[in-house]
Amino acid sequence: MTTPDPDDKKSGDIPLATTIAVLAVLSALGAGGGWLLGTTAGSLSREPKPPPVQTAASYTELDAAEKVSKAEEEAKQTRLQEDEAAPEIVTLSPITTNLSFPSDSWVRLEIALVFKDEVDLNLAEAIHQDLLSYMRTVSLQQIEGARGFQHLRDDLSERATIRSEGRVSNLLFRTFLIE
Repeated sequence: MTTPDPDDKKSGDIPLATTIAVLAVLSALGAGGGWLLGTTAGSLSREPKPPPVQTAASYTELDAAEKVSKAEEEAKQTRLQEDEAAPEIVTLSPITTNLSFPSDSWVRLEIALVFKDEVDLNLAEAIHQDLLSYMRTVSLQQIEGARGFQHLRDDLSERATIRSEGRVSNLLFRTFLIE
């Protein structure tokens, strides 16, 4: 057995000075990159300056009170006009029928009609019968999913509008159940 010679260097030995120099350079690069990233991200997240606030000297309290009272009067007038033109809503009796395919599937609808002007109950009953007849022709595959439901809603709304000659402005679903 031979004794190791202290002058022989192993192939994996790196001088200590080289290791310290490499670590110092990498640390400086890391610190510089962190600083650059921090300043860039910091400038993006800063909130914009708020708009300048008007001082009390720009208008008097009397002018402000007049503006508030005028705004309240305009709001009252708008509400009165909306109440006069408020639509009339009629809830139809529930529609319960089987679907065309599969014939053992049942559907129950509770629908309300929104009239543009005065309510005509005879017209509402005619629309109810029309919607019932239409629902008997619909298959389960046609009304599956959100898109199918939207198509059904559009079809029923269109039928109600055509039957009423435009007097029904909207169709509201209260209940929609498939069994």
